[in-house]
Amino acid sequence: MKKDAFNNGQGKDVISFALVNGQLVLPDSIATGMAIVIERSGVNSQIAAIIREDSLPAETTRIDVGGRWITPGLIDIHTHGALGHTFNEPDEQAFETILLENARRGVTGLLATVAPTPMDDLLQVFEFTRQWMAVSHPGSQVLGLHLESPYTNPVQCGALDPQNLRSPLDGSAESLLEYADVLRILVLAPELPGAVQLVSRLTEHGIIAAAGHSMAKESEILTAMQSGLRHVTHLFSAMSTTVREGPWRKPGLLETALVNPGLTVEMIADNRHLPPTLMKLAYQSIGPDRLIVISDALSGAGLPEGSHFRMGKMEYEVVDGVGMMFDRSAFAGSSTLLNQMLPVLIDIVGIPLPEAIRMTSLNPARLLNLDERKGSLEIGKDADLAIFNPDFSAWRTMIAGEWIHRKE
Repeated sequence: MKKDAFNNGQGKDVISFALVNGQLVLPDSIATGMAIVIERSGVNSQIAAIIREDSLPAETTRIDVGGRWITPGLIDIHTHGALGHTFNEPDEQAFETILLENARRGVTGLLATVAPTPMDDLLQVFEFTRQWMAVSHPGSQVLGLHLESPYTNPVQCGALDPQNLRSPLDGSAESLLEYADVLRILVLAPELPGAVQLVSRLTEHGIIAAAGHSMAKESEILTAMQSGLRHVTHLFSAMSTTVREGPWRKPGLLETALVNPGLTVEMIADNRHLPPTLMKLAYQSIGPDRLIVISDALSGAGLPEGSHFRMGKMEYEVVDGVGMMFDRSAFAGSSTLLNQMLPVLIDIVGIPLPEAIRMTSLNPARLLNLDERKGSLEIGKDADLAIFNPDFSAWRTMIAGEWIHRKE
């Protein structure tokens, strides 16, 4: 008698099962009539085969997914929190709450994104995250830290606390570089004094330098790119655009991000931060390989309309499905998690499903140099999968071959 496939056949040295009757979302196409075979051995798990269902051996344990979408697990490289908690809280309950909620949405990996705080508090968060990543926990995997950093332009601080902004020249970055093993992305304004030198130091330590919350002109961005800058945070939000100097028009960060092939670019696709026309402009200009969709969710994600939420000393409100400053002068992150952005990309922006999935899985994996193991349904890659209902609510989420979320 076969063991229950949802228990993965515990007790065997090698556990193998197949997902059948699904629509596999591959990087460039959708495959039907195909089975995806998962194999687990000890702590290792991988996609062992993608074959026609009628070619499966008769003894293979099958899991019928009922015609649903089977995709690689989503990867959110810019997400601050959910359900009243943020990654700025070095606390097990905060991390578990956020990570379990993301897993429930089909997100298998993310960067714990933190906002600027006093340096001692920031380093405490970094140390906690380092320890968290050293052992296994339930929920989405923390793939590292993303610091939406203190080295940003006060003119474009948006919802960041201006009291915690710093200069790249004040020496504080040296403390951050001691966490190069977990810090994956650091955002800065390239025009600040000392920013280009900091980009070089980040690049030397294998940390991705990203431009954001910036008033930079194209010439300043290109100079920073020569030192290693290669990523841009939340397109259109808190960034410079074209200005005139006499008769001359000087492109800003926005225009440079749209056209420069050396930059990967984040976009918040909650249909609040950007109207459809701007999302279409981003997609048509940047294309499906440079564009990375992010949630930029704060602790208001998952909370009802009218809820108040905090990040550090700053307090915000969920209004019309998005985080807002109380004076309505700026958005305060989204209240939408990554899976909820897929219908926006597909139905409103008109992006084909394989490309929308690529922007939320393979593209972020490639940026983090994890694409040999994660980000697509390919033989030999980690068994990190999501199975979505037609509305892109997650029916099942698998991380490392284990069912982390199952909606009965």
